[in-house]
Amino acid sequence: MHRRQFLSLAGIAAGGAAVRFSSASALAQSPIEDTLPRPLMKVGSQLGPTSEKMLQFFARHGVKNICGYPTRSGPNRCWTLDDVLRLRERVESHGINLDMLSLPMSSVHITSAENPNIMLGRSPQRDREIDTICEMIRAAGKAGIPAMKYNLTILGVLRTGETPGRGGSRYSTWIYQKAKQGPPLTEAGPVPADEMWERIAYFLERVVPVATECKVRLACHPHDPGVPPEGFRGVARVLGTVEGLKRFVSIHESDYHGLNFCQGTVAEMLQNPAAEILDVIRYFGRKKKIFNVHFRNIRGRRDNFQEVYLDEGDVDVLQAVKAYKEVGYAGMLMPDHVPSHPDDPQSLQAFAFSFGYIKALIHAIS
Repeated sequence: MHRRQFLSLAGIAAGGAAVRFSSASALAQSPIEDTLPRPLMKVGSQLGPTSEKMLQFFARHGVKNICGYPTRSGPNRCWTLDDVLRLRERVESHGINLDMLSLPMSSVHITSAENPNIMLGRSPQRDREIDTICEMIRAAGKAGIPAMKYNLTILGVLRTGETPGRGGSRYSTWIYQKAKQGPPLTEAGPVPADEMWERIAYFLERVVPVATECKVRLACHPHDPGVPPEGFRGVARVLGTVEGLKRFVSIHESDYHGLNFCQGTVAEMLQNPAAEILDVIRYFGRKKKIFNVHFRNIRGRRDNFQEVYLDEGDVDVLQAVKAYKEVGYAGMLMPDHVPSHPDDPQSLQAFAFSFGYIKALIHAIS
């Protein structure tokens, strides 16, 4: 979407009642706009910690739905029901909804992971770690938290450096041909695709029934970024392709097993993100497997991309929001991996820009 077109839409949205376009408007002429209900999407955030300062930041910028991070006072660094209830009460005191929690299975390299044995495939250690995850799911369900996000990764997020961007910004960049595969192996050693799938299935077979019983949706993040089939540093990244994600959601089928659909990461899997991303959104959206959206944009394609501001990437983000509306997605659109700048060390300015941009996009299709 061109900048001038978006500013025009945002200006309409600022006009109050005019956000519901008349039949004479350009958007209302689209057959989708005539038949689809008003979107239930909302801007969200996973920024942490869930402190008073951060909650005030969200409230100032109209972010009313978030992923939070409870204190963990239970055994094995497990959060308890009381931990989650206290967090929910504190979040709601700011007029914000606690829509999701983040499991301690993050996007870091395995040497820094909090529960490493799940992806290292080491038993019985992984069984103890999975038991702890299940206790956290049960506590979330009892506290009325509808969803949790997590990662199943060994390598973490891979990047080759930064690229200069507008206004002195820096854009996180991945160029596969420049990536150094050294040391050649990680602590995990060689992990071919079949072993990676075994570890993923082992985890899902134990946690998905618990999530289903507790009615807590588990949202898994794709591998960021995808790499060639032979892997990187000996590790196959099976969740780094669209076909891999299709296989993933078919394992242990449940309404509570799906994706933390990172639009940026999925765009990174594609040779032509601008042309392909909408069909990928529709595929997983129609299957009701999109539980949360990381809403960001890239410039480039598979094996060579930069993470840029929402309004300057290759993906038409207005069309993306329309696609989420088309499939009935009603969750959060979260900015993440925003550009950095020396004057904005925590990237809060960039996040504020993204919050406002996402809110305007949602209004533009209402």
